[in-house]
Amino acid sequence: MGLLSQGSPLDWEQTKKHADHVRKHGILQFLNIYNKVKDRQKDVLKWGDEVEFMLAEMDDKNEKVQLVLNGKNVLETLQEKGENINPNHPTLWRPEYGSYMIEGTPGQPYGGTMSEFNTVEDNMGKRRREASSVLNKDETLLTITSFPRLGCPGFTKPEYKPTPVEKGVSKSLFFPDEAINSHPRFRTNRVHLLICYSTLTRNIRHRRGEKVVINVPIFKDKNTPSPFVEVFPEDDGEAARAALPNHIYMDAMGFGMGNCCLQVTFQACSINEARYLYDQLATFCPIVMALSAASPFYRGYVSDNDCRWGVISASVDDRTPEERGLEPLKNDKFRINKSRYDSIDSYLSCCGEKFNDIELTKDEDIYKQLLDAGIDKLLAQHIAHLFIRDPLSLFQEKIHLDDENESDHFENIQSTNWQTMRFKPPPPNSDIGWRVEFRPMEVQLTDFENSAYVVFIVLLTRVILSYKLDFLIPLSKVDENMKVAQKRNALQEGMFYFRKDVFKGCNPVLDPPSTAQNGVESEVNDGEDFTLMSIDTIVNGKEGVFQGLIPMLNCYLENMEVDVDTRCTILNYLKLIKKRASGELMTMAKWMREFVAKHPEYKQDSVITDKINYDLLSKCDRIAKGEEKCPELIGDPVNRRK
Repeated sequence: MGLLSQGSPLDWEQTKKHADHVRKHGILQFLNIYNKVKDRQKDVLKWGDEVEFMLAEMDDKNEKVQLVLNGKNVLETLQEKGENINPNHPTLWRPEYGSYMIEGTPGQPYGGTMSEFNTVEDNMGKRRREASSVLNKDETLLTITSFPRLGCPGFTKPEYKPTPVEKGVSKSLFFPDEAINSHPRFRTNRVHLLICYSTLTRNIRHRRGEKVVINVPIFKDKNTPSPFVEVFPEDDGEAARAALPNHIYMDAMGFGMGNCCLQVTFQACSINEARYLYDQLATFCPIVMALSAASPFYRGYVSDNDCRWGVISASVDDRTPEERGLEPLKNDKFRINKSRYDSIDSYLSCCGEKFNDIELTKDEDIYKQLLDAGIDKLLAQHIAHLFIRDPLSLFQEKIHLDDENESDHFENIQSTNWQTMRFKPPPPNSDIGWRVEFRPMEVQLTDFENSAYVVFIVLLTRVILSYKLDFLIPLSKVDENMKVAQKRNALQEGMFYFRKDVFKGCNPVLDPPSTAQNGVESEVNDGEDFTLMSIDTIVNGKEGVFQGLIPMLNCYLENMEVDVDTRCTILNYLKLIKKRASGELMTMAKWMREFVAKHPEYKQDSVITDKINYDLLSKCDRIAKGEEKCPELIGDPVNRRK
């Protein structure tokens, strides 16, 4: 596994010609994998995290921060010093969308023992130190979700101007093509799927028929112009038509995919357990997203949102006007309600079937093919829904494949459906099991915080599986929660639909998916099974309303053999989550807002200047390196690792 420097990415017109071929063989590849491993049982829990970093230069003389477009060289150096010479190296490095970004993961997945929780923060620290050691003087590694001045003039080092004409990759008024990583990467573990980000960007634009449109509501401060309307000198008219009043307008994939996130992947013991986990964790996506809120600023402005989700969703929305319902269907097959980067559209387990209340667009021919091949209807409709999409990135050398032993065409569609959860079949001919990926979290400033969120989610999976808990609510309510979760201060002000009694529900072991299509489903007791709760109630509990996740986790831990050191570490992590949920500690988004609001140069006009950005990110850098405490954000954890 590694980078390929050669390959011939196809443009959209060429890719489009092969779309049916990719879908046809993608389904065959899925069926081959499914039939080989559908009965596989894995008794070992494995899991791992992914942390995305930005490379930045702190110009102390000019009090300016720029993103350094050197990810390719940094990555190659890290790989040469690590995995290329030692297959058991404790860290792995991969490219990301921005040429100022890199992604770090543990060298090997973590296992099922409680003591592994004690190694997560150490490994994250190792990654940070390892990458920092190969940077130039004045450069640093930032774990921030969104760079506040992304898309502002001169935000990159070296500086480049955008190319807002057709020959440009994104045709952006703000985001230069040089900030897009031009190096292809392997997309998934042991699957040689190549992704070329610049081709992906151009193909999304060409498939859509116009530039992507991102509008984020601006935060209306005392001196913010009202209405807030921008004029774009380089505009050919497209931006003027697309930009909404009182919104921050953005026009490129980089504004979404150029942000950083924190993700966790779990290997389940079987396909049924993976489907159960997928469904249960889906209900937590909006909750944990609000808990991790860390991206209030876009293109040099203060927004009225705290999370990146809507931005990244719009940044890769390749749907045509017909698919978006703006024009009658003539050339396209489907009306598609969401971007290909969005929340999930159907539950996969038998427990979830009765809560599937979202209209699911699916390819009926593929759906029938899967049913005829013995796939149950819940999994068949999930795959048939993913496959309404076209492939976006295809290499000439990877068109004709061995469907028995390769899965590139399946992964081509699967991995460009960027949803809150991802259900991941094993790669062909590998010992890897069925996996699920938890994808909504915003990356945090410190290794301590990132470890806390990761361990919190992993512990939740242990409790869900051990006690056979049922958190399912109608999927339409999860979607409503997703909208609420992105709003400013949603953590404290938002109310979220959540299940009241999680101990009485469907048992995924006793009710396998194959029976779901024939069994009689009980009705959803609308308003009885679930109610609106604050995140404080969901996480910490409220008498007579809900027991609380933290009390459940503590109960679980009391019944487990846990050494004192590990228990101390876990309790530190849960204390952070508990205090964030209660409002005693701020989210990163709220902390950043307060920093800007109090800055002497801030004019209460929603503008983040270079000086404000420099002071903010300098402080962030010192906190991340442990050089400065930040009790209002992190508290004062005991035995905090350096």
